[in-house]
Amino acid sequence: MTLGAYARASDTGRKRRRNEDSYVVAPPLFAVADGMGGAQAGEVASKLAAAALEDTDSGAGDGEQRVVALIQEANRRVYERANRDPATTGMGTTMTVALIEGKMVTIGHVGDSRAYLVRAGRLEQLTEDHSLVNELLKSGKLSPQEAETHPQRSVITRAVGTDPDVDVDTFTIDAQEGDVFLLCSDGLTDMVDDDAILDVVERHHDDLDRVAKSLVSAANRGGGEDNITVIAFTIAADGDTVRMPAAEPDEDTLEGLPVPEPPVDTMVVPPEQVEQVFVEPGSAAAAAVARKEPISPAARARLVLAMLALLGVAAALLVWGLLR
Repeated sequence: MTLGAYARASDTGRKRRRNEDSYVVAPPLFAVADGMGGAQAGEVASKLAAAALEDTDSGAGDGEQRVVALIQEANRRVYERANRDPATTGMGTTMTVALIEGKMVTIGHVGDSRAYLVRAGRLEQLTEDHSLVNELLKSGKLSPQEAETHPQRSVITRAVGTDPDVDVDTFTIDAQEGDVFLLCSDGLTDMVDDDAILDVVERHHDDLDRVAKSLVSAANRGGGEDNITVIAFTIAADGDTVRMPAAEPDEDTLEGLPVPEPPVDTMVVPPEQVEQVFVEPGSAAAAAVARKEPISPAARARLVLAMLALLGVAAALLVWGLLR
């Protein structure tokens, strides 16, 4: 068995001005990177990470060692750029990688972009999100229903490029003929649930171009709150590799949809600080996070008074200077 058909689709979504997702389609290597950071730093981070995968020799070793080496190189490049360029300070990116060697598929993972496997009519999430919400789910502080709408669901606990080294999750899947693998950013999974993803893959199993386009369109119909990137590939019998055309979203499905509110940017919080940043869903603090207004009304009032005092001092100094 070997790599079969493959396709990709990436879209800005309906809220973002730029697409900060990047991807790698360089068989037998595939990857999705979802950048984060102010201004255009997220786009810089994801592009640097993707370029590192494309132009780096992963060296010797088994599949997992090679994937770790690639992601560590991506981490080094993003971290060094962030420390060299003040405009990109604090930037980082998620990264989910798949390396195909015969029937073995090695996955490397950092952040909350995901890898899925569709086999025999079932969808399995292969990766575990490195996110605040997932930590709270595992500790029992959130229910799955609360997690779906939690205002801090964009907070991740691990990212490429925010520290000198990064902890990479790796594992290898013994693939079967007909398996469909999906790599995607959270712009898909926050908008489209697992049942709907499986339905799309099953309906268009023999047309991965349509799978990718339909998933992006579904995410946009669901609100398109973030950039959306999907890579799909299959495992086939030897000699059956087929490259699918680059897919773009079906614009006709987006007409007439309302424009949602601006999104909340992704941020990184180390796992040990999860308790410090957690706010109860439905609370005033949660609403403030959702609106990107972490300052309380009292704090805002104090800030306004301080600014007025400074303006008063400046005006007095100006008058004094004119009267001298």
